[in-house]
Amino acid sequence: MTTQLGPRLDAALGGVVTAEARLAVTVGILLLTALIGWLLLPRVVRAGERVVTGWLERFLDGRGESSIETLREAVPVSFGLRLLVGLFQLALFALAAVAVLTLWGQFSVVVAVLPVAENAATVAGRALLSALLLGGAYVASDVLEEYVADLSADSDRITAHQEQLLTRIMQVGLLVIAGVTVLGIWGVNLGGLLVGAGFLGIVLGMAARQTLGSLIAGFVLMFARPFEIGDWVEIGDQEGFVTEITIMNTHMRNFDGEYVVVPNDLVTNQAITNRSREGRLRIHMEVGIGYDDDPDAASEIAEAVLTEIDAVANNPKPYAIPSGFGDSAILLDLRFWIDPPTPQARWRSKASAVELIQERFADAGISIPYPQRTVSYPPETTEADETVERVERFDGDGRVSDRPA
Repeated sequence: MTTQLGPRLDAALGGVVTAEARLAVTVGILLLTALIGWLLLPRVVRAGERVVTGWLERFLDGRGESSIETLREAVPVSFGLRLLVGLFQLALFALAAVAVLTLWGQFSVVVAVLPVAENAATVAGRALLSALLLGGAYVASDVLEEYVADLSADSDRITAHQEQLLTRIMQVGLLVIAGVTVLGIWGVNLGGLLVGAGFLGIVLGMAARQTLGSLIAGFVLMFARPFEIGDWVEIGDQEGFVTEITIMNTHMRNFDGEYVVVPNDLVTNQAITNRSREGRLRIHMEVGIGYDDDPDAASEIAEAVLTEIDAVANNPKPYAIPSGFGDSAILLDLRFWIDPPTPQARWRSKASAVELIQERFADAGISIPYPQRTVSYPPETTEADETVERVERFDGDGRVSDRPA
């Protein structure tokens, strides 16, 4: 650049030979520099800033406002404009100084200083371009997040979990591309860096197998979709509502109000029961009646009671059938559905069924017997050489009452 600048300046200023002419040209150069640097440059930069701002607003269409506001707080617009104007003024004054020194025959000074100025300008240009790239990547990541959110809102096939994962993957990819580009601008050897990153990845992979397992399990959950945010699920011995699904963990709120975090690798390795998936849930209960009671009549009463409970769905209809012989009672199997399935509906339906069935059975003379045990004695142990039986009745307090059979 220095070898090309000298002949050009000599050709432009070679005709000025007298001191008076050089002085006049010097004054003209300084006046023109001051006119352009202090009057025209600020106005041109501000006009350019308005044009660029308007174009960005139309292009972004309201997206990325939070990141743009963050950048404005970090680097105010007024400071950025002053910095940009200052850089242009510095370049203009440097060019004017080179012209003046060449005019007065001091181009050797320019030759000595110019390499330093070129290095400084190169470093400043790289720093400015790096800052623009990183700032643009930051704004673009926010724009991508809002774009994916809009796309998810318009489509029922994209879940909140998939939306979060897609957003994070795209943001990480964008930042990686910006980082690699910045390293390339500064002349960093990417080949050696990638080799070192490969070895580091192997070491980290061996040291963080569980973390990587959770990360991979997060992608598996994204595509398998065994549950969604807000579902009532049981994962292993944990039961509650899913509040958040991240790449690493699944967050739940159990029925005691406790906050539970389950790593995704444990989620994929355990049985998952999703009670919200089908939109309804069947409840199973058992009630015993005495052996002297009519099972068909008891079943009709139980079915009539279940149809009266508000939390119980009428389609499919609830039913009660004799299911087996217990130690002290004939067992009735009660099955009914709740819609929509919620823990509150399950508890309310069970409590109402127990209260109403006990009341209706008592009105109909149908007993719900206590457990009973019959003990027989050998005939030789009695005075009358007859078998005596004792029936032990277990009441609600756990006490035993005897009576002869």
